[in-house]
Amino acid sequence: MPEQPAPHDPGADTAVGPAAGGAMAVATDDAGTLQRSLDQGPVPGGPGSGKARSLWSDAWHDLRRNPVFVASALVIAFLLLIAVWPQSIAPGNPLSCDLAMAQDGPSPGHPFGFDTQGCDVYTRTVHGARASITVGLCATAGAALLGSVLGGLAGYYGGWWDALLSRLADVFFGIPVILGGLVFLSVVTSDTVWPVVGFIVLLGWPQISRIARGAVVGAKQHDYVQAARSLGAGHTRLLLRHIAPNAVAPVIVVATIALGTYIALEATLSFIGVGLRPPTVSWGIDISNASTQIRNAPHMLLWPAGALSITVLSFIMLGDAVRDALDPKLR
Repeated sequence: MPEQPAPHDPGADTAVGPAAGGAMAVATDDAGTLQRSLDQGPVPGGPGSGKARSLWSDAWHDLRRNPVFVASALVIAFLLLIAVWPQSIAPGNPLSCDLAMAQDGPSPGHPFGFDTQGCDVYTRTVHGARASITVGLCATAGAALLGSVLGGLAGYYGGWWDALLSRLADVFFGIPVILGGLVFLSVVTSDTVWPVVGFIVLLGWPQISRIARGAVVGAKQHDYVQAARSLGAGHTRLLLRHIAPNAVAPVIVVATIALGTYIALEATLSFIGVGLRPPTVSWGIDISNASTQIRNAPHMLLWPAGALSITVLSFIMLGDAVRDALDPKLR
């Protein structure tokens, strides 16, 4: 009588053991999975799709889904709008005052009341956004540009240039901000925003230069930079095409967070009388004028201080969201 074949055990082919059969079974399963993925087509944005996302596209993908970024970006967009076109929501003149209305509270057509000079607090609060945001943006751009260039060159070339820049940055780090502002700005008689911008750039570039230096030192060690150098790429091409695009992310994060800090610094300098000066309309000036009347007319302090706090908080939250999106260690 012929022998019957033994029943087939489905798990026997897939059992993984120390013998070669187990490894072969795993390889077979992996091959089947790969074949199924090929049959289904490439995943959008994945390997083989031809649309592999870069760091920036990944960051934008995350930022669009971050409610903190969306909320802060909307607030900043509104602030930029009123900084450029304050007449769109406050058509009055911020320098037009009536002493008969001094320290009066809110009334129809004047929702924020009046200050000690009889000026409309609502109009001055809206128009004050222009000076504060202008100082913040220009100071951030100047500090980021100067710090990135000096720090990037120091990190790339090293040697005596790196040592000299590091010691120079240490000198500026040792200057107290308020004391430096009192000394530097007290001798300036200009009523424009540029002396304040120049002072903030002067004290703000060392922090960004250290960030840029560290990023460049790390980026120039990568294999793609060494490969480009071996193929004959010059210093300019290495810096602009290979190192800078991969070292700029930390600088952007620090500059975004510092922007809110610079706006607060301008208000502080204006508060103590060495920053922006009348007739420039600034939140710091209005807060300084209202500080002595906080008990009699608290509305004079509430609105410009609230606008300043919301602006600084929005830029800091935006910087935190950008940092979380650009830092791979936080993913």
